[in-house]
Amino acid sequence: MSLETQIMDEMKNAMKAKDTVALEALRAIKSGIILAKTEAGAKDTLSSEDEIKLLQRLVKMRKDSAAIFQQQNRQDLAEPELAQIAVIEKFLPAQLSEAEVEAIVAKIIAETGASGIASMGKLMGLASAQLGGSAEGKTISTIVKKLLV
Repeated sequence: MSLETQIMDEMKNAMKAKDTVALEALRAIKSGIILAKTEAGAKDTLSSEDEIKLLQRLVKMRKDSAAIFQQQNRQDLAEPELAQIAVIEKFLPAQLSEAEVEAIVAKIIAETGASGIASMGKLMGLASAQLGGSAEGKTISTIVKKLLV
């Protein structure tokens, strides 16, 4: 079942349950899908990689917003953002722990023989491709930096 179909089904359930937070998050996902489909040069359907990237981008936006709201002591605004993150993450593949990501990155470093911060870009590309949506880019970047230094 495609992501768009899943989102529509969940939207119906959220409407019936009168769950406004979930409905708002689901509408944001649907909007992102429609925008991605109507971009210049876009295909009629999104690949699963594009869907994962879209969902990760939406989660990152909400995490950033929640962090800003919490810095400004606005819990009333941060809580809905955090609740929306939980709704969006239901559609993402399970995220790997930092230890699992570190093991994979260490294996990539051993295979490529990379050393020094100069090879970070190459490693980031390989790690991002191999981890494919199961870890955030920020987490991967932090671990690559730690292992290369």
